[in-house]
Amino acid sequence: MRKTSYALALLAAAALAACGGNGPSAGNQTFATKYSQQVVFGDSLSDVGTYAVGGIALMGGGTYTINGDNTSVNPELTGKNYTALIAAQLSLPAPCAAQTGLMGTASTNPVLNFSVPVTYHADCYNYAQGGARVTEAVGPGNAALVAPGAMTIGATTVPVVNQIANHLKKVGGKFKGDELVIVMAGGNDALELLGELTAGATAAGGQALAQSLVTQLAPGTTNPATGAAAIGAAIQAQAAKSSDATAIIQAAIGAAAMNGNTAAVANAATIGATAGAAAQAAGLKYQTDNAAILVTKMGTAGAQLGALVEQQIVANGATHVVVNNLPDVSISPSALSQSADTQKLIATMVSTFNNQLKSAVGSDAKVLYVDLAAISHDQATNPKPYGLTNTTTPACDLSAAKNPLGSSLVCNGKNLVAGDVSHYMFADAVHPTPFEYALIARYVLEQMSVKGWL
Repeated sequence: MRKTSYALALLAAAALAACGGNGPSAGNQTFATKYSQQVVFGDSLSDVGTYAVGGIALMGGGTYTINGDNTSVNPELTGKNYTALIAAQLSLPAPCAAQTGLMGTASTNPVLNFSVPVTYHADCYNYAQGGARVTEAVGPGNAALVAPGAMTIGATTVPVVNQIANHLKKVGGKFKGDELVIVMAGGNDALELLGELTAGATAAGGQALAQSLVTQLAPGTTNPATGAAAIGAAIQAQAAKSSDATAIIQAAIGAAAMNGNTAAVANAATIGATAGAAAQAAGLKYQTDNAAILVTKMGTAGAQLGALVEQQIVANGATHVVVNNLPDVSISPSALSQSADTQKLIATMVSTFNNQLKSAVGSDAKVLYVDLAAISHDQATNPKPYGLTNTTTPACDLSAAKNPLGSSLVCNGKNLVAGDVSHYMFADAVHPTPFEYALIARYVLEQMSVKGWL
């Protein structure tokens, strides 16, 4: 086991023994460095309640983990993420969201109302938001990514670059120097880029499917030119209703038969298999051809985040900046549900992002670079020393009946999967459980101590 693995495993054991598994507590400790407040920039992994309003709040949600104080059920189910646990350990005020609100679907049903005015909170300094990217304004959950008329929570997804600018504006352009600043982002950049890759591959596959169907079916029609047009129109009409390949193939064969191709129906199986193979090949080719672009873009995002830390945070007076790198997303339930090649691509994207981030900040004495990627990877392969009982299955029941959003954002003690999930690693497909957040908090604090910041 690597040294980092052993260190965090010891911290996990200490957490369970000293705190009853209930996360860090300040006790009567005296620290070498006294911090005035915690300032946080990032995404859902650090968000303490940006969207804890409207229907989200009514569903018992608001943060991206198992929400609520479920300690009566199990002491590990605190409902807190690592920023709240670190603040408690350092006797700092409990973090609160600097901005709250939703810009989504309005509804007369309060539980489904996701239109809540954005409110700014002057005395709150956690700017992290679910869906936020490093510099791009539109991230997961943003209304701009949803088809018109579809339900959306309307996540505001203010990017880290704007989060930092908002804080500097709030405090007069400078950090005082006695704040503990925490930065972690990049996950949503990876998710959005992967989503774009999937969408592009799907589109390429759809074009290849249509081309193959027209090529196979049109020559057998009474008038090939007219037949090709009719088959193409049928494909477009069906695709507008559904992307299901079988339905599209059936529509094309039906149009061909109506235009005189008497063999179309009899040869439907062969025609469909040929078209399906063409679609699959085109989709895979698109993914292969564009994978390198995603890696490059993730490297750019990592360099951008590092530049923000140096040029907007440290350069403006911050002296204690914890920069958590991007955890190994390739070991998440979301990634594990995809192909081996996609998992490898995700791992490369993460390492490229982290390498660029570390290159930008790793030598700065005012910055503590915390390698969560190595820790999360080791947890997935060596879970027992960390006290983890499951690293592959979400603790939250994400079915539509139990969880309308399919997200830990509205997960709580009432919609968990059966059994004891208190030591699970993941709450949903990508977000940690409170127990995993406690492990993260402990490791960050240990690294702060090693650096002499505690």
